[in-house]
Amino acid sequence: MIFIAFLVASMLTFGQELTNEQRSQLDKIVTQDVPKDAPGAAVGIVKNGKIIYTKYAGYANLEDSLKIDKNSRFNIASNGKQFTAFAILTLAEKGKLSLEDDIRKYFPNLYKNIQQPIKIKHLLNHSSGIREVYRLWSLQGFTWWKQQFSNADAMKLLQKQEDLNFTPGSKHLYSNSNYILLAEIVEKVAGISFVTYTNQMFQKLGMPNTSFVDDYTNIKGQIAKPYFNFETWSTYDWTCNIHGDGNLFTTLEDQLQWEKTIQTLESNHFSKEILAKSQQLIPNTNIDSYGYGLEFDEYKNEKYRYHAGATGAWKAITARFDDENFSVVTMINTGKIVPMMQAMQLADVLLGKKEEKADFPIVPASVGAKVSTRDILGLYRTDGGYTMEFEERNGKLYMIRSGRNDIELLREADNIFHQWNDKAFKQEFTKNSDGVMQITAYYPTVPPFTLTRIESDLSQFDVTSLNGSFQNSETDTSLTIKHEEDNTYKITIGKRQMEGLLIYENELLANNYNLSFEKDEEGNINEILVSADRIKNVRYKRK
Repeated sequence: MIFIAFLVASMLTFGQELTNEQRSQLDKIVTQDVPKDAPGAAVGIVKNGKIIYTKYAGYANLEDSLKIDKNSRFNIASNGKQFTAFAILTLAEKGKLSLEDDIRKYFPNLYKNIQQPIKIKHLLNHSSGIREVYRLWSLQGFTWWKQQFSNADAMKLLQKQEDLNFTPGSKHLYSNSNYILLAEIVEKVAGISFVTYTNQMFQKLGMPNTSFVDDYTNIKGQIAKPYFNFETWSTYDWTCNIHGDGNLFTTLEDQLQWEKTIQTLESNHFSKEILAKSQQLIPNTNIDSYGYGLEFDEYKNEKYRYHAGATGAWKAITARFDDENFSVVTMINTGKIVPMMQAMQLADVLLGKKEEKADFPIVPASVGAKVSTRDILGLYRTDGGYTMEFEERNGKLYMIRSGRNDIELLREADNIFHQWNDKAFKQEFTKNSDGVMQITAYYPTVPPFTLTRIESDLSQFDVTSLNGSFQNSETDTSLTIKHEEDNTYKITIGKRQMEGLLIYENELLANNYNLSFEKDEEGNINEILVSADRIKNVRYKRK
């Protein structure tokens, strides 16, 4: 009887949370996108402070036929932000800094003309308004991950910035610059390098194989190399030294140890209070979707905290479900797997919601009035600036989106179309209350979103008034605009050339950039404001 009791207790300790059927389902999900002789994933689940599932699939190194295992180290990119935030919390707990500190206390050369305080807490939840350095480098024509940029390079670029995206604390806009600055603050306050400080922190957390990288030549351990597949698997060299916002190399074993720590709030070196605080929203702010390196959301009516990271073919996600007290950790080294989708599929198994339908419409409610192909041609845009264009070619309808291949659409009903190779992606065309054509897009994994066709009378606009060269001192780049025909322009920003389209008398689109402008009293355009997703109103003045 004693032996049986011990056996039952052992079973309850090491596997009570999963049935054989659940384990089989989890295995299938992890391996579904890992072909034979291909890179793959390391996946684990922790529930109530105990590891209840781990799975390693695929190869860490195809050249050496080295398989992914517990020693494999992945770059988890932005998923490392939670540890940068935790480092800040450890210094705050010791009284060495305050989240209310203005960052100019540590960097007096930053944003000298900005009067409003830019506080450490604004960096933590991305409400500082500070532009993202990667987007600024893109303006200069750099592909950042192909460079050997460092935090010093990022700081040099930020010191040239005169404006912010918005007033600090007023809204949330993700910017990696925030966490680069946080790493630099840790270094200044601790008096040692950020990597040294966090390595000491990781040792205390029982995560000996985890470390930020500030020198790519020092990356150690069994690395799960990143692979894309363009007809064949190919890898690339990693040479980036920027850290704090990401560039964290770690193993699944170490990440599961962290999950155990924050679920139990038990540590020999860190207080329950600081561990608990690291999983909460930041007090005295109005941001309710982002905390200490973590996003807050709901999935099928379940509240959860998460963060995803992506750097090339390296991708990772950690998702923590509060009510059921379990965490899913996924790390991959293949461009074939979508970790967010995989993590939610794994969560479905534990939540018992695999067959549950999405809590938003995935198809139009009904068929509307018939529209011809000619009726729907043109450029459409969301309120946030995302665009789709519809064009007819040889009698076929094509959807054009920036950064993606043009795709043919097939008519499904009078006003409903779908992507030729993905029937689930549906497009419904209707007219809004102003009689303007709009499209509502449906897909099973995202809520429907609507774009409205851009319609404006530009017949009185002098299309040549935009011609000329403009200069931005914050990035040392020039902007050249040259009218071509109709409402199109040739745009050059830094080293990049692109086609621009005038959509209103004060707005022009060029790839992912929005160019806005106003005429002065004499009808001249002396300034262009360039915006993209994480940089707003970068000011170019006419030369």
